[in-house]
Amino acid sequence: MHRMESSTTSFIVESLTRAIVDHRLHPGTKLAEQKLANHFGVSRTLVRQALFQLAQNRLIRLEPARGAFVAAPPASEARQVFAVRRMLEAEMTRAFVREVTPAKIRALKEHVAQEKVAVEKEDVAGRTELLGDFHVRMAELMGNEVLAQILGELISRCALITLMYQTASAAEHSNDEHAEIVKALAAKDEERAVRLMTEHLLHVEEALTFDRKVPTNDISMALS
Repeated sequence: MHRMESSTTSFIVESLTRAIVDHRLHPGTKLAEQKLANHFGVSRTLVRQALFQLAQNRLIRLEPARGAFVAAPPASEARQVFAVRRMLEAEMTRAFVREVTPAKIRALKEHVAQEKVAVEKEDVAGRTELLGDFHVRMAELMGNEVLAQILGELISRCALITLMYQTASAAEHSNDEHAEIVKALAAKDEERAVRLMTEHLLHVEEALTFDRKVPTNDISMALS
């Protein structure tokens, strides 16, 4: 693939990822190759390459003879994702307490303040992204790129799940709980911080309403 082509492919991947994570493209939406090719002004080959990458990231699913669809993870997968996050993030919280600094606490407090603004403005896309990024931010502040990357991927899968099933009140609780976690981290109270993080992830999972009707959306509107 030429550099021009690969940058175009990554632009398509980024645009579609953003539209999915920002809740403009909803689970189950069919991604027609020709429509996407027209929208981006590229060949279907480039669109196909982008869709293949998104399928590897599990943001879309490719069905033989049917085409590409925005992934609609089942409740069982959501539960598995959250189980893995609890394992990882309990240990991450322990490690964070041991290397906590005023600068790291300041960075987390600023992040929590941004979340609060997004929740109050009822900015669904913004709040989902910020609430997920809080966890990635912790890993980044620890300087652990591998952990940040793995959490980022898990949270991308969670973004789809929370898009489908999270309520506004649950988002507000998440923000409050993040603030409490930061207080425990600042106090270097390892046990409390770990307990709060584990409870927080359980609450997020429990607050997902798995019987909700899934909305659908139109590609050209979602990408515009």
